[in-house]
Amino acid sequence: MGWTVYLSGEIHTDWREAIAAQAQARGLDIVFTAPVTDHAASDDCGAEILGAEADKFWHDRKGAQLNAIRTRTLIGKADVVVVRFGTQYKQWNAAFDAGYAAALGKPLIVMHPPEHAHALKEVDAAAQAVAETPEQVAALLDYALTGRLGAA
Repeated sequence: MGWTVYLSGEIHTDWREAIAAQAQARGLDIVFTAPVTDHAASDDCGAEILGAEADKFWHDRKGAQLNAIRTRTLIGKADVVVVRFGTQYKQWNAAFDAGYAAALGKPLIVMHPPEHAHALKEVDAAAQAVAETPEQVAALLDYALTGRLGAA
C-alpha cells in the first residue's frame, strides 16, 4: 500500500531530498509531492502568466493564489503532510499548510529545531508527531506505513 506525502515549508535547505533518500533506503512505497521550490518562479508565477502588476501587493497576490491551486490540490490528495519550519526565514505559508492539512483531517508531521517549540506550540498541538530531523521523519513514516521500528 503506497502513500503520497506532501512536503511543505522551508525551501532553502535539502530536507526534502534527505527525507526522500531515507525513505528510498528504507524501501518505503511513498510518492513525495511539494510546492514549487524555485523561489523566483513561485513569487513571479502569477504576474508571468496573468500579466505584470505595478503594485507589489497585487503581484504577490496573483502568485499566492496560483500557488494555492497546487498546494490545496496536493495536500488534499496526500495521505500524510510534513511541514518544515526552518531557522532563517519566516514560513507563514507553512503555518497555513499545517492548519489546512489539520482542517482536512490529514495526518500531520511537523519538523523544526527545538528553539522553535514555544513559537510553534499551537501548530505542534495539531500534529500527530513533531520531529527535529529528516531522519526522524523518515523513521516516523516507516513505522506508520509498515509498523517497522529501526534504522534502514
